[in-house]
Amino acid sequence: MARNPERRTALTDAAIEVLADEGARGLTFRAVDARAGVPVGTSSNYFASRDDLFMQAGARINSRMTPDPAMVEEALRPAPSRELVTSLMRWLVQRMTDDRTGYLAMLELRLEATRRPALRVQLTRAVRAEFDGNAEFHRNAGLPGDDDTFLVLYLAMTGVLLEHFTLPGALPDIELDALVETVVNQIVPR
Repeated sequence: MARNPERRTALTDAAIEVLADEGARGLTFRAVDARAGVPVGTSSNYFASRDDLFMQAGARINSRMTPDPAMVEEALRPAPSRELVTSLMRWLVQRMTDDRTGYLAMLELRLEATRRPALRVQLTRAVRAEFDGNAEFHRNAGLPGDDDTFLVLYLAMTGVLLEHFTLPGALPDIELDALVETVVNQIVPR
């Protein structure tokens, strides 16, 4: 296996673009090489198999979607409140919108995980760890609501993001920020 970390990252990012644009069936070594603009066969020197490519793409998406700790610290300066939760959820939507390709690729990986047990295990582990970390963050930050509040907020925001990225016209004509505020106001206690 080749060991150039910058090239591996570039190939993994190219794989994410292929997933977002062409779906899991389009994710081949040849497609990744073409998207990355490298000679045919390059990606097969960096990934042991197509399954490895899927798994590395999943890990990279998770890395890309994780906010910088300094930005999290900055976001938490206001006192814990429903308004702060609204602000954090708007920030979540903005971060996902800023990496739309990554978010769509993650949706493709989730669908592919229904057919690939090893990928399902890895994604389940990663998503569960992220969920647990975010629930702990919610508690430790003193944000309003209990664990059930966080769970319902997580599920609602997952639905908002799914609709926003896949079928935005399916929801009533409402501005995204207003929708986020409505979700938070319906779920999070004062």
